[in-house]
Amino acid sequence: MAEEMIEVIDHKGNIVRVAPRSEVHGDPSLMHRVVHVLVFNSSGKLVLQQRSMNKDVAPGKWDTSVGGHVDPGELLEKAALREMEEELGIISELEFLYSYIHSNDYETEQVHTFRCIHDGPLTYNREEIDDIRPWSINEIREALGKGTLSDNFEHEFKRYLGEARGEQLPVQTHDR
Repeated sequence: MAEEMIEVIDHKGNIVRVAPRSEVHGDPSLMHRVVHVLVFNSSGKLVLQQRSMNKDVAPGKWDTSVGGHVDPGELLEKAALREMEEELGIISELEFLYSYIHSNDYETEQVHTFRCIHDGPLTYNREEIDDIRPWSINEIREALGKGTLSDNFEHEFKRYLGEARGEQLPVQTHDR
């Protein structure tokens, strides 16, 4: 199987070149595009995935419902739909929320976040994901900073809560 190729971009989002994943991951100077999908159920709980212990980034940590690289030349919404189907076995209408840059010692990502509401069954990719489950907003708040969640998801969650102040986004604060 050929190595995944990733578009390296500048801070304006312009494509600089295409490089293999092995070159991009591990070099935070090479920014690349990713999509995240926050999958809520109609009760307002957010589905999180526990990353496989085989992953090179945040193994075993609880993370965003869906996340993945944007393929070269791929539109953001198409990438989000593809990743949703690959990781959770679902196709759902998406709503674009926001974009931001997440950087750590390992990588720099330009993140494009979508959300959807889905109450049906989820069939997750067991090669990439060890477990999935819905979390209340309070459960997530309690887990912040304790090493249970990926640093990328903690950044995402804080961003989401900041965007949710206007109450356009579902924010459930208690268990149902």
